[in-house]
Amino acid sequence: MKINKAIIAAAGRGTRFLPVTKAYPKELLPILNKPVIQVLIEELIGAGLTEIAVVHHAKSRALADYFAPNPSLKNFLRKNNKLEWLESLEAIRGQVKKLVFIPQSPDLHYGTGSPLIAARDFIGADSFAYLYGDDLIGEETVGTYLKSLIRTFVTKKVAAVVAVDRVAWPEVVHFGTIRFKDNNKPERIVRIEEKLSEDTAPSNYVDFGRFILNPDVIGFIESLKPRASEELIFIEALNEMAKNSAVLAKPISNARWLTVGSPGKWLEANLAFQKLWKS
Repeated sequence: MKINKAIIAAAGRGTRFLPVTKAYPKELLPILNKPVIQVLIEELIGAGLTEIAVVHHAKSRALADYFAPNPSLKNFLRKNNKLEWLESLEAIRGQVKKLVFIPQSPDLHYGTGSPLIAARDFIGADSFAYLYGDDLIGEETVGTYLKSLIRTFVTKKVAAVVAVDRVAWPEVVHFGTIRFKDNNKPERIVRIEEKLSEDTAPSNYVDFGRFILNPDVIGFIESLKPRASEELIFIEALNEMAKNSAVLAKPISNARWLTVGSPGKWLEANLAFQKLWKS
């Protein structure tokens, strides 16, 4: 089995970054001189994934426009001997077989489950990677950790592989904590339980936005009932899948999980990538 496809969830409103995200999606916030969305796509390319779908807010074309050719800008840079400033962006078009932008219908519920329903036709019958648009990986060789998730999925022939990391016990209340089949062996996931207190959390391992999934997960998402808040939560479908199929955790190693979900965390990510990229 070879996995070629990936979905990036980028349909949120970026409310924690308002008012700046009134004008453009959170995924265009810069990590130094690259937007978050480009950092994510470069990670996918580094992991060998060449068919990528970005699910975005239905009323915005900003992400698609960012990757579209701009002959006027290119000519200006050529005349001023600055073409290298666009090299990393230009390279992406030659490294992917398919890069599509899928508007998420306003008829779909808010939440992490709906991007996969929006991308159902793109996914088809293939297994795929699913990335949240506000989780980045800092690592020396881009794509290495994601590649390890894919390798685990393929070699162990499981239903899903979930990226996990350990956090300080007082921090577990902010995340989905992992209940393992054997708490002495952080591998087989029984359930992911959200925002439990330090006293009630089953472990201090938490999931973050990297998943390798077989296409059966779409059926589980479609059978979910939205929460009272009208959110459709992907993790609830994963929990249903885990009742009868193997869902494995893959703890992060030789890399750092960096979230850009809030302004403070975004700033921390910039500082971390400054060290990595030696800018």
